[in-house]
Amino acid sequence: MALKENKRYYWLQLKEEFFTSKEMKLLRRLPGGNEHTIIYLKIMLASLQDSGKIYFENLGHDLAEEISLLIDEDIEAVRMTLLFLTNKQLLTTKDKFEFQLEQVPELIGSETASTRRSRKYRELQKTLQCNTNATERNGEIDIEKEIDIELDVDDRKTTTDTNIQNYYQQRIGPLDGFQFQQLTEYVTSDGMEVDVVIRAITEAADNGKRNFKYILAILRNWKQNGIKTIVQVEDRERQRIEQKANSQQNGHNSQHQRTNVPIWSTEPVKTEQTTEGQAKLAELFAELEQMEKGED
Repeated sequence: MALKENKRYYWLQLKEEFFTSKEMKLLRRLPGGNEHTIIYLKIMLASLQDSGKIYFENLGHDLAEEISLLIDEDIEAVRMTLLFLTNKQLLTTKDKFEFQLEQVPELIGSETASTRRSRKYRELQKTLQCNTNATERNGEIDIEKEIDIELDVDDRKTTTDTNIQNYYQQRIGPLDGFQFQQLTEYVTSDGMEVDVVIRAITEAADNGKRNFKYILAILRNWKQNGIKTIVQVEDRERQRIEQKANSQQNGHNSQHQRTNVPIWSTEPVKTEQTTEGQAKLAELFAELEQMEKGED
């Protein structure tokens, strides 16, 4: 049930200049250019949930064969499209198994199932509003305001989700769709602030731990300790620093409490005498001798 409620829908948000860009003009001028353009758009759509990534799973002869099965297009047309995209650096790879469509991350649009339901409800209310009297309309306007508030919250959530994804990729590296879902569930399901997730990413990066499991371990620990806000994270860090300082101070004090002998008694005795001191000591000895003779 939770997965169904948190389901996210994705779409492409093409910029106004998308089809007038040099790359797209060149693609459309190829033989069968319109077909290649459609293939490119279908590949982008297939990659949305993974932020523009497509994978060669070694099931087909090559990536073109697997993509053609996925989008139901001619294999040779797909191969020609992939060749063009690779040549123009619109499709890149480091290991020949994971590929990145470079334009996709900035073209992704998304919304949660909750946002979609709210938007459709608002559209329905606007339709019904046309058929009501003035009094009923005033009531419906209030309802619409409440729905707008809910939509604004979901829109902010979409923005913060993007912040998590962008920040992770900036500090750690590539983030696939499943990893992205795991991070955002700490916000959507566990009620953590987005800044808490970002702080976990920061701690991992600052400690040289560019490992997704390390970040999950931090978040899991905070969740178990009931930490959900950035204020709680900072309070915990302050307490840790204070405890460490107190521990060091107590250890220093305990070293002096192990014995009752004063510290000065353990210091080495200075046996050296200055010339002036030796002369004074000789005078005292001489006086002592005179006193002893007098007594005799």
